Amino acid sequence: MAQDLVLKQRSEILCGLCASGSPEPLERVLDVLLACGEFSWEDYHNVRVQGRPLHANARHLLDLVYAKGEAACQAFTEAIREVRPEDPGRVTGMLLTRRPTLVAELQSCMDGALEALLESGCFTHEDCGDVRLPIHTPSQQVARRLLDHVSSKGESAANVVLLFKSFFTSILVYLSITELLIYQKKLRSSVSAQSSFLNTYGGTGHMLLDDIYTEGQLELAQDCKDQGHLGLEDIIGTAGNVNQEADTVLISGDAGSGKSTLLQRLHLLWARGATLPEFVLLFPFSCRKLNSELNELSVQKLLFHHCCWPDRDQDEIFRFILDHPHLVVITFDGLDELKQSFSDERRVCCPTEPAPVHVLLFNLLQGSLLKGVRKVVTSRPEAVGSTLRKHLRKELFLKGFSPDGINCFVKKQHHDLSVASKVLASIQANTALFGLCHSPVLCWIVSQCHKELLGCGDGTPQTITDVYLMILQHFLQHQNASKCSEGATLLQEHLGGILHLGQLAFQGVEASCYVFAGTDLETCCVTDKEICAGFLTQSKEMSFPQSLRYEFLHVTMQCFFAALYIVLSNNTDRSTVAKLFEADFSSTCFWSCLSVDHRQGLAENPNSQITATFVSGLLSQRHRHLWLHCTPTTTVEKKARQVVRCLHNGMQEHFKSIPPPVQCEKKSMHAMPGFVWLIKCIYEMRESNMAEEVLSQLEVDHLKMTYCNIGPVECTALAYVLKHLRSPVGIELDNNSVGDVGVEQLLPCLHICKSLYLRNNNITDEGIRKLVAKGIQCDNFQKIALFNNRLTDACTQHVSHLLKTKQNFLSLRFVLGNNNITSEGAKQLAKGLECNHSLTHLGLWGNKIGDSGAEAIAGALEGSKTLAWLRYYFLFAGPVVSLASLRKCSTLQLIPLPLLHCTRLTENCITREGVDCLVQALERNKRIKSVW
Repeated sequence: MAQDLVLKQRSEILCGLCASGSPEPLERVLDVLLACGEFSWEDYHNVRVQGRPLHANARHLLDLVYAKGEAACQAFTEAIREVRPEDPGRVTGMLLTRRPTLVAELQSCMDGALEALLESGCFTHEDCGDVRLPIHTPSQQVARRLLDHVSSKGESAANVVLLFKSFFTSILVYLSITELLIYQKKLRSSVSAQSSFLNTYGGTGHMLLDDIYTEGQLELAQDCKDQGHLGLEDIIGTAGNVNQEADTVLISGDAGSGKSTLLQRLHLLWARGATLPEFVLLFPFSCRKLNSELNELSVQKLLFHHCCWPDRDQDEIFRFILDHPHLVVITFDGLDELKQSFSDERRVCCPTEPAPVHVLLFNLLQGSLLKGVRKVVTSRPEAVGSTLRKHLRKELFLKGFSPDGINCFVKKQHHDLSVASKVLASIQANTALFGLCHSPVLCWIVSQCHKELLGCGDGTPQTITDVYLMILQHFLQHQNASKCSEGATLLQEHLGGILHLGQLAFQGVEASCYVFAGTDLETCCVTDKEICAGFLTQSKEMSFPQSLRYEFLHVTMQCFFAALYIVLSNNTDRSTVAKLFEADFSSTCFWSCLSVDHRQGLAENPNSQITATFVSGLLSQRHRHLWLHCTPTTTVEKKARQVVRCLHNGMQEHFKSIPPPVQCEKKSMHAMPGFVWLIKCIYEMRESNMAEEVLSQLEVDHLKMTYCNIGPVECTALAYVLKHLRSPVGIELDNNSVGDVGVEQLLPCLHICKSLYLRNNNITDEGIRKLVAKGIQCDNFQKIALFNNRLTDACTQHVSHLLKTKQNFLSLRFVLGNNNITSEGAKQLAKGLECNHSLTHLGLWGNKIGDSGAEAIAGALEGSKTLAWLRYYFLFAGPVVSLASLRKCSTLQLIPLPLLHCTRLTENCITREGVDCLVQALERNKRIKSVW
């Protein structure tokens, strides 16, 4: 109870309030109590009596708070801990959260603040009269009265006060607050206009972002315990910051994961004043559109020319940005689509010095320009090397839709709930399709093509290529609704338009160009008919308002048309396919750990990989009938053989890079992301014979694919290919985005899996249920590791069933840090341990199983003849009495960390009784050499 706490800690609280000798701590607490409504002005004056000693005022405050009851005491303890009020998201909330500071800063500039409020129209002369108290009134009281009045006026008045405070503290007098507010209003209007409609998918209709936006899964790149759900405010918030000196936040994610839409939502909410109220100005940029800027610009021209030009006082507004960088945000969407790769070789520090746009961008991101301005940039992971990462404040991953997100998105697409239900049922009935729909862009395509999906003319889509072929036919049929052509006939009728768009797309991918002028369309013979088909959308470029520019609905759509051109055109170079599949496989280390950038080959243009994936799918045996009347069959078959040869050679390069095994260790292969991409290409071709032939040459005991951006889509491809391995292997997929759907996708290859490492993969109890149900049937499956997922007690009944059923199961490395296993789950697990006579390794670190759960586990392990490894760091919250039960387990090593023959019991509440029991437990165990 807060009231009891105030009473028991009275002396400590008094000391804290009076130790400095200054009344300011007491005043700050009073400000918070006033702000939350627990104190009235009468209460304030009763506490703050002029001339009375500080300690007497403090004692009177404690008496008054205690007399007011539990609610007041709760507010008081929060004030003592400097806990902020609940609604910091809006500007008026900031007046409360910053009230003590504002009171101090406004005391000496009350007249200026009132004048600014009058000038902006937020205050009348009567309001000013209400604030101006008799001349002998202390300035602090006047400031507090001003804040009370401003709070009652709403957001606009609060914004004026916060701006004025910033102006006054820097003595910035040459730009009026009104002029800045006018520019802010214009900028908000411009940002809102660009953000209100979903540009990414908006070619066939206008979709309000409010109607369609669905949250994706946003996670910190660094493992943070209890990070919980991350929202838009956490992008620029303090959560996960690793370099406080840096200004740049990176949001990385695969193509189609929703990065652009996420930024667009952030822009729209800022424009409405609904988020980031502490930032006065926000400047949004698209890197694909910055590619079109060929002139050298200064930072001032970059901001104003490409975003929003001030009608007047441009230099003064830019000076405000330079003097108040903490009030400004700049966003850059799609760094991977910039023609130039990031470099910090050329430094530009002067904001008035002209330079190429990409040079300005790189210097902004690394902090040489506009230091203190917060920058947010989106990119695909493979396009960001270590040179940029050392300049990051933090990195976040956007991992597409969760299963609930898919459900929500489809329902938003279809107002008819019966249609939405049918679409969802069709998606969920096909695990491969369900995995694809975790990508927002693919989920949108499937929703758009619901009639084709429900009709299932050629079977339900299984691959990414299937989905894009479905939308291609969907758009072409809508273009000419009077005809009922399908399949090869439909494609033949529109072959000319497909080739024209394909040439435009292909040349764009080659040149890293994603925005096209009218001359580009003319060069490729793209007509109004092709534009109206819906694959292109008009680009909104502030810098070229007079000329129409176009871009594909999504960059993956451009890659798809580029692939169509490669497959169908006779005008491509004979080496095009070979170049498309070139990659650097010289290193076996994954890219994120490289000390230097290895952006060679395809890494210089990540969209080439996507294009190659589509080429593989389009040339698959099951799709070749579509091209019968479009291009000679011999040409298609020749290109297909070329792709097969490239994939085979690429896998061989990976296999050659496998180092020889260290003595006494298993032979392992640490795959690069490029290996996973080749696997995806093989899956798109759906050639079982090729997969079997390629995998027959892989001879390893352990396959490691950590940090490879593996999600449900990649899991489907992995299972399709890895099931052809000749010998069982251990598969390590730690630190990816597998999730429950990915687990289900992996089941077809579980029979070839000896051990499965799925640490930090966002897996829940449902995923474990499916994994155990399949694992019981697989003789080779003997080990599992599930650290840092989302497991609860519900999963332990499935694991217990696994232990009871499989007597060849060796290792339950249930290293469950950041999971939620309690004593009830431990007791359930103990039932399985009692029946199992094969387990050698057991990990239970980082849970809340308590003493009763520990007793159950220890009792189940008593007398075990096989268990040699138990990890229980932070396991026991009280005495370790239950450890005495393990004294008969002579084979056991109690190792809380991977240090053999050593037991660590640090940071546990062990009593003398617990020590005695520990001694008993170790009497017969001769293997442990040290105890901490």
